[in-house]
Amino acid sequence: MSTPPAIDAAIMPAVVGVRSRRRETRDTWTLTVDTGDFAFAPGQFNMLYAFGIGEIPVSVSGDPGKHGPLVHTIRVVGAVSRALTQLKRGDALGLRGPFGSAWPVAESRGRDIVVVAGGLGLAPLRPAIYHLLAERNAYGRIAVLYGSRSPDDILYRRELESWRRRLDVEVTVDHATNSWHGNVGVVTKLIGRAGFDPDRTVAFVCGPEIMMRFTANALESAGVAPQRIYVSMERNMKCAVGQCGHCQFGPTLVCRDGPVMRYDRVNRPMLIREL
Repeated sequence: MSTPPAIDAAIMPAVVGVRSRRRETRDTWTLTVDTGDFAFAPGQFNMLYAFGIGEIPVSVSGDPGKHGPLVHTIRVVGAVSRALTQLKRGDALGLRGPFGSAWPVAESRGRDIVVVAGGLGLAPLRPAIYHLLAERNAYGRIAVLYGSRSPDDILYRRELESWRRRLDVEVTVDHATNSWHGNVGVVTKLIGRAGFDPDRTVAFVCGPEIMMRFTANALESAGVAPQRIYVSMERNMKCAVGQCGHCQFGPTLVCRDGPVMRYDRVNRPMLIREL
């Protein structure tokens, strides 16, 4: 569990400036913002505030080994995310954080690692992948399995290719185009090809909840213990400090107890419809 931010950083947003904006897909952008010497753990998130509109939680998607400008990848799904993705170099936004728990990269040293991402879920996992690459000799086999809706929706294409030099990377799409010559189908189909040792494997999973549930089931069927499967809950968070209750998930608050949680602690609530 990470150390919570100081009370002023938790409640009052800092005003930061946009350094750069890059389009990833038709509806997804990556913002780099100037924050000074800013440290975070892989899997944590910030609250980003578009002045006059509102704020949303966004996972940090940059390299945790580099303190300085922060990277956030944002998909347009509403008014706040649209406003944030339209910001240009030099524009201001508000930032609170970092908040939340982290992927257990240190605790997983010496084990095989399976990273399974669906869609935008690759963004919260990218800092963990950066860490695994930086400490590559500290881990066994590392597999990155990524599923996207279509080839046009694939995030971080160049990095996925560069990661193949040191990691086992497999990408699949739900709907192929004529120019796509890779895997087609749900990401769970890739698990049997990953070649990990289930008795020494830790899995990091992020994506839509239904995808995470089916992925966890497939990993369990492959022999991975549920207490070594970690998921990142993408429930809406409003206050980020455990006060408003908006992100309550059974007995937990995602902003306080997550977003990264052990699957054996959330698997039963995930089966309750409309919880």
